Amino acid sequence: MFRTRLISGIIIAISIAVFTYIGGIWLLALLLLASLRGMFELYRATGVLEEGKRINLITGIAYVFCALYYAVLYAEGGNVFWVVFTTVLFLLILLAAYVFTFPKYDAKQIAFTFLGFFYVGVMISFYYLTRSESDGIFIVWLILAGSWLCDVCAYATGMTLGRHKLAPVLSPKKSVEGSVGGIVIPAVIAFVYGYVISRFYSPSYPVAPMFAILTAVGAAASQIGDLSASAIKRNVGIKDYGELIPGHGGVLDRFDSLIFTAPMIYFVAVMLIKR
Repeated sequence: MFRTRLISGIIIAISIAVFTYIGGIWLLALLLLASLRGMFELYRATGVLEEGKRINLITGIAYVFCALYYAVLYAEGGNVFWVVFTTVLFLLILLAAYVFTFPKYDAKQIAFTFLGFFYVGVMISFYYLTRSESDGIFIVWLILAGSWLCDVCAYATGMTLGRHKLAPVLSPKKSVEGSVGGIVIPAVIAFVYGYVISRFYSPSYPVAPMFAILTAVGAAASQIGDLSASAIKRNVGIKDYGELIPGHGGVLDRFDSLIFTAPMIYFVAVMLIKR
């Protein structure tokens, strides 16, 4: 199992790195595919989709709007206005379907359908929006540091120093010490990375401390994302969201922390760097 998980992790990491470096429509297409799969996993887990079904009216609307959202995002050059506009329009159409087919779908299904579109499709798109910024080629790697590197550092710190439980009922193995290590160590690494970048590139802001702050914020958000995904799984009684990625589970099992890290780093970067 460990070997399978390791090989899958390496393949995913290399693929993400290549598509991130290329950027543009290729990265957007990858994120769209990940979003659609992640939405499906959430809809199946929460009962929006009946057992054995892959689509129904309300999830079909969600998939179409997710694809539309990414298309408009690309056409409009990453304008965040379209995040709000498409989300509001999707909610309107979704509620219209709810009303005119009543009582085919219940309020819980509608709520989870909207959650899937926003939680997966919209939030993960901030990875692309970060990459699309003027300094995005440097900042986007902090999203990976704040999510995946945070997981590794939190695990290592928790195994060696962990004493106090972070969320004893939800995730008994996670510790406060591990959580702190998952924030501090990636932030220090990001500081060094920022220092190296500043030696060859001179933007109008202090790169090293700014990168450390962004990574710390992202790492804190990633832990909320990880625990939130675990909480949903506990509520619906499943171990993993899927079996798409050998040794890891589904898309949501692998990208649950990144989903939260990407928008947090994007917004904090905009507030701190562009103010």
